[in-house]
Amino acid sequence: MTAGGPGTGLTRAPLLEVSGLTKHYAIHRGVFGRARAQVHAVDEVSFAIAEGETLGLVGESGCGKSTLGKTVLGLIEPTAGAVAWRGQRIDRLKGRAMRPYRRQMQAVFQDPYASLNPRMRAADIVAEPIRNFERSARPQIQQRVLSLFEKVGLRADQMPKYPYEFSGGQRQRLGIARALAPRPKLIVCDEPVSALDVSVQAQVINLLVDLQREFGLSYLFVAHDLAVVEHISHRVAVMYLGRIVEIASTRALFGNPLHPYTEALLAAVPVPDPTVHRTRLILPGDLPSPIQLPAGCRFHTRCPYAFDRCRVEEPVLKEAVPTHLVACHLREVPSATPSAAHGPGGVREGSI
Repeated sequence: MTAGGPGTGLTRAPLLEVSGLTKHYAIHRGVFGRARAQVHAVDEVSFAIAEGETLGLVGESGCGKSTLGKTVLGLIEPTAGAVAWRGQRIDRLKGRAMRPYRRQMQAVFQDPYASLNPRMRAADIVAEPIRNFERSARPQIQQRVLSLFEKVGLRADQMPKYPYEFSGGQRQRLGIARALAPRPKLIVCDEPVSALDVSVQAQVINLLVDLQREFGLSYLFVAHDLAVVEHISHRVAVMYLGRIVEIASTRALFGNPLHPYTEALLAAVPVPDPTVHRTRLILPGDLPSPIQLPAGCRFHTRCPYAFDRCRVEEPVLKEAVPTHLVACHLREVPSATPSAAHGPGGVREGSI
């Protein structure tokens, strides 16, 4: 990919750049048996995130979103591909060499209770990253922790408490404070609001937006809820069976989806108006196994617009229009079949 060029969908130089990132898990027969198959969790994924930008990542459960986020952070070693930070490749770094970049990239996990040490007090949970990366005096650390508690909407009298003494929303705020502690530039948010009540979700999302404005943070925001993604993201990447099939600005993707899978996802979003009638696009079948991938386009087994080429040739993610990338043969040959004339981007309410 070229920084800020057509292969990234960005108009600015990237903070984080991922090229051809791949993660496969071998399936062995017996303890010492040979690998008999592979799980294609992430396959040749490429994207970039600019400074101060939020890239939303959406897709069905099991498509590889969380694995992608953990691989970017270096929590999982990639099978192939490259991860670059401000142009410096970091996916091969280990130990001390990787340490400065770990401080720059933090995570907020889906389950706020499982991601917090139940034996540590809240103040120590937030202070731990500061002690890990800095040599600061105890009073300075305490003042930093108090400031972070205030930033995320927690009170000073909650600092001595343990995680079990907080509500779900408060625990997620605590996880956000911990992620902010080492002063990172990028935070991978792995479905940070999916386990919370709707009212609490709104509070946490607004908190993340405010923190981004204040500290200039970048987010890789993994989520299922498209309404949340639309609210918080500058651009959105749609993932299906280990691959990104579409990347565009939030306005372009929600206003004119170019991939049939994106179209189906958006058609499934409830409309908060009982007078509006919309016929939903129901995808046939289940998500194929990541062990035995379909030949050709991975989506063709469920795509209502599939034609012969889709069954034998896998499409490449490329620009259909400026800064709008899509991996779909229909965008290359829109008149290949009669059904393609009514393909993605041309379907409206009640037309399916």
